[in-house]
Amino acid sequence: MRINGGIRALSVRLIDESNSQVGIVATEEAIVKAREVGLDLVEVSPTSDPPVCRIMDYGKWIYQQKRKLREAHKKNVKHATMLKEIRLRPEIDKHDLDIKLKHGHEFLEKGHKVQFTVLFRGRQILHKDLGYSVLDQVTSALQEVAKVERPSIMTGRRMVMILVPK
Repeated sequence: MRINGGIRALSVRLIDESNSQVGIVATEEAIVKAREVGLDLVEVSPTSDPPVCRIMDYGKWIYQQKRKLREAHKKNVKHATMLKEIRLRPEIDKHDLDIKLKHGHEFLEKGHKVQFTVLFRGRQILHKDLGYSVLDQVTSALQEVAKVERPSIMTGRRMVMILVPK
């Protein structure tokens, strides 16, 4: 966008600060009218013949455009769901599991997906049934706010289950 002295056309179609069409005037005259009001002459449509120019506060307009872009970005980020991971052990204590479930409940209420991972160390891999029972406790505790997107499966030394909010 060209403003003030950057406009190259000899005559322009002028729109004043109150959005009413003035008509076709010389560029110098349009710049003088804009300066009298204390605003800028901005070339809105350079491809038309003659180019369309508007008297406006260019700095304020640029600021508003950036603000709209920022607001739109905030709205998009707010709706993005993230995958949160909560790691568990097959021999987790009841109180520790309650704390992990509380965190999972908070994540699900915020609209995030939650991945529960049971990590097996050493000979714990022989007791996969403990891992399945821990994940069953998780699903039964969170069944009112979540549903299972991917049931518990073993991959290597980890057992993974994903829950999504209802």
